[in-house]
Amino acid sequence: MAKIKTAFFCQECGHRSPKWLGKCPGCDAWSSLVEESITPAGAETDTNRWVAAGGASTVAPKPTPLSEINVETEPRTPTGSKEFDRVLGGGVVAGSVILIGGDPGIGKSTLILQSLHHIGEGRGTVLYVSGEESPGQIRLRADRLKIASDNLYILAETAFEEIMTHAEKLKPVAIVVDSIQTVYTRRMTAAPGSVSQIREVAAQLMFYAKRSGVAVFIIGHVTKEGAIAGPRVLEHIVDTVLYFEGGKDHAYRLLRGVKNRFGPVHELGIFEMKGLGLVEVENPSGLFLSERPKDAAGSVVVATQEGTRPMLVELQALVSQSYLGSARRMCLGVDSNRVSLLLAILEKRAGLQLGDQDVFVNVVSGIQINEPAIDLGIIAAVASSFRDRPIHPKMIVFGEVGLAGEIRGIQNAEQRIREAEKLGFKRCLLPLRNEELLRKESKGKFKMELVGVSQIGEALEVL
Repeated sequence: MAKIKTAFFCQECGHRSPKWLGKCPGCDAWSSLVEESITPAGAETDTNRWVAAGGASTVAPKPTPLSEINVETEPRTPTGSKEFDRVLGGGVVAGSVILIGGDPGIGKSTLILQSLHHIGEGRGTVLYVSGEESPGQIRLRADRLKIASDNLYILAETAFEEIMTHAEKLKPVAIVVDSIQTVYTRRMTAAPGSVSQIREVAAQLMFYAKRSGVAVFIIGHVTKEGAIAGPRVLEHIVDTVLYFEGGKDHAYRLLRGVKNRFGPVHELGIFEMKGLGLVEVENPSGLFLSERPKDAAGSVVVATQEGTRPMLVELQALVSQSYLGSARRMCLGVDSNRVSLLLAILEKRAGLQLGDQDVFVNVVSGIQINEPAIDLGIIAAVASSFRDRPIHPKMIVFGEVGLAGEIRGIQNAEQRIREAEKLGFKRCLLPLRNEELLRKESKGKFKMELVGVSQIGEALEVL
């Protein structure tokens, strides 16, 4: 009998340590290291026998010249939601493993349940494995969502070996595991949700998906920082990683792709939570700007790009006299460090004295924007609020700002302008480099006026 070995694993990031430590060296979390047993390599377990009996190939692969490898187009199955298909890259690929994370109650299970009967429609059965809810609870949610399908099977089980036994009998076209933190394998003696359990179950699900061609959806819990709970290797194992964003106090839910082996990354799907479930938003730019105030200082429309989708969002800034020892800087929807850098550029290059001013920056509708193309929009909104002079309501702004106060060119400028023209905008403030390229290539086909600027001083004069 092999001797049982143990190690200490961080439950936040998966860092492994030979002894207990008060603070994790990997993520600096306190009291997060838990002792777990390590199964010796080659130990005979139920899982090993299941893998061998499941039809795993015993023929060792051989090196193949690149020119002799046959390339086949991966067939995709639509989910019934255009927004979900957009983030996935066009639909679900057979044999892919998709990880979906998000805060509790944000809509992960609802979205999957809405999509399952479309995935299995005309193709076979789909299996929904729930380790947190009873079949009766899932049926109540399905009734509320008006979902009724004989091809949708519900299984309340947490033992991985039992799940695979039912999957081999049903032979579904797709499996959902909700959530992976509740599933355990008998191969590991650690508790469900521990690092070793999550890593082992995810690896076995990946082997099953690749061997059988069954699409596997994995729903994962998130930590208080917003990352998927468990080891980082979990995101490396799967093919696609999707994050649900948006607080419970907002009606909109954002599904963002951060990894996709079968499509573009950083795509964004936008949904609205209603009584009948998640409803896709077809025109997000018009929705985000529908309640924009008129002639309000500190409000500007910026053109941002999420994946292949251009969007117009309202950016607001409020600058007021500070009566504290140090001025406050608060940001929602944008990086606070980036805003502090832009405020320093405004003081140094444009002469705006903001050291004794409280500055608040907010992206309306709860969306998170990380691309540098909104730099010029942030500067415009802050300057507008500081001088109490509103920006023209039919103007859009985009451009990256450097430390010297220069405005740098960005990508996909034409797509952003096309989106703005659809909504009736008449003027665009953009980097001079982009303006010159567009005038040369478009030959006057744009309806709106393009104003190119190279320094923030020029931009503030135009505004």
